[in-house]
Amino acid sequence: MKLQTAYFPIGVPTFHLESAGEEFEKSVSLLKSIDSEVKVPSEMLLSIDKLKEFAAGVKPDLAIVQNITFANAAYMTELLRMFDCPVLLWTLREPVIDGGRLRLNSLTGAFSAGNALAGFGREFFYVFGSPEEDSVKEKISCVVKALKLKKAFEELNLLQIGHTPQGFGFGRGLDTELASVFGTNLISIEARELINKARSFGDDDIAEYIADAKGRITALDSIDKNNVFDFARLYKAYAEFVKDNNIGALSSRCWPDFFTDFGTPVCSVLAILNDLGVPSSCEADTYGALSMFAAQFLTDKPAFFGDPVSLDEGENTITFWHCGMAACSLAREDTGAEAGVHCNRKIGPTLEFGCKPSEKATIFRIGKDAEGKFRFFIAGGEVLDKPKQFFGTSAVVKTKANSADIINKAVLSGWEPHFAVAMGDIENELVSLAKLLNIEVEKY
Repeated sequence: MKLQTAYFPIGVPTFHLESAGEEFEKSVSLLKSIDSEVKVPSEMLLSIDKLKEFAAGVKPDLAIVQNITFANAAYMTELLRMFDCPVLLWTLREPVIDGGRLRLNSLTGAFSAGNALAGFGREFFYVFGSPEEDSVKEKISCVVKALKLKKAFEELNLLQIGHTPQGFGFGRGLDTELASVFGTNLISIEARELINKARSFGDDDIAEYIADAKGRITALDSIDKNNVFDFARLYKAYAEFVKDNNIGALSSRCWPDFFTDFGTPVCSVLAILNDLGVPSSCEADTYGALSMFAAQFLTDKPAFFGDPVSLDEGENTITFWHCGMAACSLAREDTGAEAGVHCNRKIGPTLEFGCKPSEKATIFRIGKDAEGKFRFFIAGGEVLDKPKQFFGTSAVVKTKANSADIINKAVLSGWEPHFAVAMGDIENELVSLAKLLNIEVEKY
C-alpha cells in the first residue's frame, strides 16, 4: 500500500521570512517523523508559480496545506483545481507577540483558505499550532493513519462465508455497498465449500495444524480427539482459502451448520485466524469483521468481538462476551487460551478465558441506522483485569462515559448487538476515517 502525502507551505514574501523559514524546517522534520515518504518542497512556496511548479510533480492522497505566512485564497483555489484529494489545513501559531511586527499572519491566511475550501464544497481537516506541539503531531498523525486505513479498505478482500442465521440479518454484507462506501471487495462462498474441503483431508495432512494449535491453546488434549482432528481440518481449509485468495478479513457462519452438519465448531479456527492477523467474526457478521479489521489496523493488535451481555453501574462497566472465538493472544496470562466446549451445544473445541487488561480500549461498530445509512459507534474506556465472566470469552470494559447511559442510548438508537473492542485508544483516528468516508459518528 502506497500513500502519498504532500506538504504545501504557502505564503508571500512580505512577512518575516526568517521566522517563516524556522517554522518551515521544523514542519518538514515533524512531517517526516510521521511519514518518512512525505513529499516536501525544497523551499517555501511564496508565489503561485512556485506552488504550481511543486504541485506538478506530486499526486497526493493527502494535501497538507500550511500557511507558512499569510496567503490569499488564490493559492488554495489553485490547489483545488489541480487535486481532488483530502486537505489538511494547518495554521501556525504566531512565534512572537511583543508589540512589534506581525511575523507570519498564518491565521488570516487560514480563513482565506477555509473560505475557498467551503466555496468548492470540500470537507477538510484543520489543525492550529506550532510544529513542536504534541496536539499538532497527534492530529496530523490521526489523519494520516485514517487515510492509510481508508486505502487498506480499498485493497481489502473481505470473505463472507455462508449466510447470517435467522434474525441476524444486520451483519449481512452487500457487495455493492462495501465497494461503493469503503472500496472493499466482497468475496462470498457457502459454508459447505469449506466443510467439504475440510472433510477431504486425512490425518497426516493436518499434523502441523494440530501442533500449531497446541502452541496457542491449552488443554486441547481434554477435548474429544475426533473433534480436535476435525477442528484441525477446518483450520487447514480456512487457512488455505485465506492464503490462496489474499483474504484480509472474514465473517463466518457458525451455528447451526458446524454443529449439525460437521459435528465440530469453527470457533477456535476463527480465534487462531484472529491471532494470525486475519480479523474474523462469527455469525457471518460481515460489518463486524470490517469493524475488527479497522480496529486491528489502527492498534496492531487483534480486536475482541462480542455481544454486550452485562452492565454493572457500580463499576461503570459493560461486559462483552462470545461463545469462544477471541484471539488466543488476548487471553489472561494466568490462564492462557484454554480449550472448552460450546456453552449450549457441549461440543468443542471453543476457547475459555477472560481478556487480559488494556489501559486503553475503544468500543467500535460499523453499523447502519434505520434508513440503511452507515454510521460509526465509538466509545472509549479500558479493559479491566477480570477473570472469565461466563463460559466462553469475555472482556470487561470500564467506559469513559456513564455505562448505563451508553447502554440506554445504544439500545434506543437501534445499534446492532455485535461490537469490536480495540485494545487501544483509536477514537480520533476513527472520527477522521468517518470524515474521509462521509459517515456519521455517534460517540458515547
